[in-house]
Amino acid sequence: MQNFEIKDTRENKFALIGYPLGHSLSPIIHQAGFKSLGINATYEILETPPDTLVDRVKFLKNQNYKGFNVTIPLKLPISLFVNEVDKYADLARAVNTVKIEADKTLKGYNTDVIGFRRAIPKDINLKGEKVAILGTGGAAHAACIALTECNVSEIAFFTRNIPNSIDLMNYVRRQFPAITFNVYQIENIRHLGEYKMLVNTTPIGMLGKAGDMMPVEPKALETLNKDAVVYDVIYNPKKTVLIKEAEKLNLRTITGLDMLIYQAAAAQEIWFGDTQTNDSPDFKDMKIAALEAL
Repeated sequence: MQNFEIKDTRENKFALIGYPLGHSLSPIIHQAGFKSLGINATYEILETPPDTLVDRVKFLKNQNYKGFNVTIPLKLPISLFVNEVDKYADLARAVNTVKIEADKTLKGYNTDVIGFRRAIPKDINLKGEKVAILGTGGAAHAACIALTECNVSEIAFFTRNIPNSIDLMNYVRRQFPAITFNVYQIENIRHLGEYKMLVNTTPIGMLGKAGDMMPVEPKALETLNKDAVVYDVIYNPKKTVLIKEAEKLNLRTITGLDMLIYQAAAAQEIWFGDTQTNDSPDFKDMKIAALEAL
């Protein structure tokens, strides 16, 4: 049992919990958002190993935090501590944002879904289109939920371990019967011409994790149509090898940094929306702060 005994009486306290956290852009992004709203607030990084989650939640409630974000490996176990969840957390089966109400009850949200959707420019129309998602983990699940709201006709998952993807496949097929879902071996990708959007949710290309590699072969990328969009949820580096190669082909691209900022903005809307402001934090201010830190 770990004891978190530090008395703090500041108002508008927020935090990120997870383990390990290391360097995170979240405090910088959120502070820029708070400033744009004219709200005096703090945002901390709180390393929280899974076996200390019970004590951490007690600490956050007792120390009068207003809310907190949740990252791996706690997005699933935190669900045991919330009193209710929004529709996205329910569909994604994961919570990444929590609001602590005045009566100390907790409501869980999934702003990864919101962030993914908002990062897609409004002039990109995916209605009736096919989308390919690389990976079948939590980020792929959130992307899938967001894409169903774009009225796509088909979502194809590409993974290295098809047996481990069966649960996700069965789940999304039950939830969204009007959409076709398929799963394929990622190593077998040869032609992507039928897909309007290619989404990478794997860690391949992330700084420090195969950062000089791509999740698909360059020849496969070249088979995308000229109006296709390449979306990489990785935000560090600013441009992954996948994004750089897509740009060389004059394909439209979306980076993970926009998704990260939009999900943070959505969290602040949840935390402050019915109390201190009805405004949204300024996306540009938050992005400038993030880019300066990368």
